[in-house]
Amino acid sequence: MMVRFSRVFAAFLRQKDWSSKFTTVKCSSTKAEPRLHRMEYQDAVCTLNTLQTNACALEQVRRERGHPQLQLQAMRGFLERAGLVVEELDHLNIIHVTGTKGKGSTCAFTEQILRSYGFRTGFYSSPHLVQVRERIRINGKPIGKELFTKYFWQVYGRLYETKDTHGGSMPAYFRFLTILAFHVFLQEKVDLAVIEVGIGGAYDCTNIIRRPWVCGIASLGIDHTSILGDTIEKIAWQKGGIFKPGVPAFTVKQPDGPMMVLKERAKEIGCPLWVCPELEEYPADSGPLRLGLAGHHQRSNASLALQLSHSWLQRRCLPDQSIPSPADESKGVSPAAGFQPSPIMAKGLEDTAWPGRTQTLKHGPVTYFLDGAHTTRSMLACVSWFSEVASQHERTTGGPVVRVLLFNATGERDSAAMLKLLVPCHFDFAVFCPNITEAIASCNADQQNFNVSVENMLTRCLDNQRSWRLLNGQEEKPGAQLLISRDALPLVAAERCSKTLVFPCILSALQWLSQGRDSVLAHPDKRVIPVKPSVTAKAAPLRDATGIHVLVAGSLHLVGGVLKHLDPSFAS
Repeated sequence: MMVRFSRVFAAFLRQKDWSSKFTTVKCSSTKAEPRLHRMEYQDAVCTLNTLQTNACALEQVRRERGHPQLQLQAMRGFLERAGLVVEELDHLNIIHVTGTKGKGSTCAFTEQILRSYGFRTGFYSSPHLVQVRERIRINGKPIGKELFTKYFWQVYGRLYETKDTHGGSMPAYFRFLTILAFHVFLQEKVDLAVIEVGIGGAYDCTNIIRRPWVCGIASLGIDHTSILGDTIEKIAWQKGGIFKPGVPAFTVKQPDGPMMVLKERAKEIGCPLWVCPELEEYPADSGPLRLGLAGHHQRSNASLALQLSHSWLQRRCLPDQSIPSPADESKGVSPAAGFQPSPIMAKGLEDTAWPGRTQTLKHGPVTYFLDGAHTTRSMLACVSWFSEVASQHERTTGGPVVRVLLFNATGERDSAAMLKLLVPCHFDFAVFCPNITEAIASCNADQQNFNVSVENMLTRCLDNQRSWRLLNGQEEKPGAQLLISRDALPLVAAERCSKTLVFPCILSALQWLSQGRDSVLAHPDKRVIPVKPSVTAKAAPLRDATGIHVLVAGSLHLVGGVLKHLDPSFAS
């Protein structure tokens, strides 16, 4: 389906006379601003999606792989072609955050705290859950469709107009969105921008920022090894690349190896580095600090956010105050003080919402526990959170509860390792599906991925199913293979044993596991995906149970697809 869409849209682009679509409109820049008229939000998203597979962009990535410093050089070139210069980014008063696990939550805490003080905030994060607009937020809310469309064509038009004089090159998907975010924040005149690193740090395209006001590093772990390196020390070196001379930086406590690397990077770059205290070390008159995000692992993220926001506020309110150096220059790092958070800070922590991360949604007898954990470390935290919160819910259900795992993983992630961590949760059913919201051609363009074929996604699901069965000591059933159609998505579930199933899309999986007991999924507007009678029969425990508890994990894209169906606010 996605491949066919890609080819059709590519043909559409070739047939268009783009030069006739560009017109000049007034803007604050001294340059003429090209824009496409008569193009709607979905047109913008579909055009953005073509950058996922842009041949010139892919060739550029291949060239840069051996010379990673060229990535930032290329990013500066694209930025200038879009009508911006790096020096302009200094005006955004940026908080720059990286890490393997928790950087998004840290950014969410930080943004909420500073917004609570009345500042106009910009927040750039990735990936999006349902709509790409979620990546670029003003005052905590995704920019509207009209605003996204307006600014998209401004930036895309400038880049498209100049591509012929630059070898036909256009920025890849994430680079473009980063440029777009900078453009939006400058045009919308935010007081500050919280910028989450995409991958790594040193050569991430967000690292064209010259002078952030403060930097943060969340928990480090193993991820994106083909890009960042195969040891946590190599990954720490990449993450420490966001340090800037004289700019204060804070990190949560790290294992000895990566912490030593961060110390060396900070000393080499001339960056004062502090280690955040435990959340319990912050004195509070009104009792322990309460967090809007569930899970014990969020406590270190909250501590980092307190230090980042406190440092930013100090510079904003005391601009003439010099930045202190760490007490022990030989170590290059000092413990940060556990100051008393203001009532505004405490309220900011409590009010923070970050969908898809340790989130609980109760729909009648069906309760969904959503967490985008996609590394072994984050899955460990997810299992700890789910075990605690699900047990609490089960104690008050008043009858039998069926536990269901809804899982998918993408890219180079070690699915088997993550699934092994989930075995002790004792699920009654394990359900696997690709990150496809619906098995129909009209699915949302925001969630289309042209870089992976449908067949590959379904094959990955079967591999995950096989891993789960082996981890649970279940033997293969002969002759029960799922035959995947190469031309269209199958509209029946696969079955190999009584407790594992593979579905072709998220909606079909949700409809089966909820068995009509979720009023949102049972809405007449939802197309019912047919399944085999034998698969329907296996759902008897789901129909008879007092409660159904569903853990959705392994992929933020999977969580986003689930939220699209469960939360009407995401569909608007």
